[in-house]
Amino acid sequence: MGKEKIILAFIFIVAILFGSFYYIKKGNNSEQINQLKSVEIREYKGENLSSITDFRENSIKGPQHINQETYNLKINGLIEEEINLSYDDIVNGSKTYEKVVTLDCVEGWSAKILWEGFLVKDLLAELQINPEANTVIFRAYDGYSTSFPIDYLTNNDILIAYKMNGVPLPPERGFPFQLIAESKWGYKWIKWITEIELSNDENYKGYWESRGYSDTGNLDESFLD
Repeated sequence: MGKEKIILAFIFIVAILFGSFYYIKKGNNSEQINQLKSVEIREYKGENLSSITDFRENSIKGPQHINQETYNLKINGLIEEEINLSYDDIVNGSKTYEKVVTLDCVEGWSAKILWEGFLVKDLLAELQINPEANTVIFRAYDGYSTSFPIDYLTNNDILIAYKMNGVPLPPERGFPFQLIAESKWGYKWIKWITEIELSNDENYKGYWESRGYSDTGNLDESFLD
């Protein structure tokens, strides 16, 4: 009997511990679960990365603060029907990719970052685009804009990022979305994207392009026209 009592006592203790664990994991009080702060990655597959703070503030109106809950990405122009997407629609409905890409600024500094997001060509593939469309215009919350030939976006793995170095984009870096325009100067890396327009205007000039910067923005060329 002594041995049986010991076994029953052990089972009773295990049941109490398991019940407590289950309550913590499944309890209806969400405040019991603490969200830990994201930690920035500084090394990726043997590559040393720049910090998310290794950027100079050079936006046209300073950092923008966008409410994730009310954010809306408008996709319009030469497509069959205008589309409006929330932040969750995009992040939860897109296949995720990551890539290390260096941003080179015309001011003479650069930053190598692990970017995470979705491919522009995947987004475009979901649209019914008019055959006349040859240009994609991006517009931002602060009034900034830039454009690209549609072939650049459909023939290359160009990301729209929502994370950098493993953490969500901070407001000063373009939350909720920044274009990772690899092989282009930094002024083509538009932040705080709120609108994507399909256009047939090959001569469209964005904010800096209309002020004398190159339309192509190619790194192997001068950024001045």
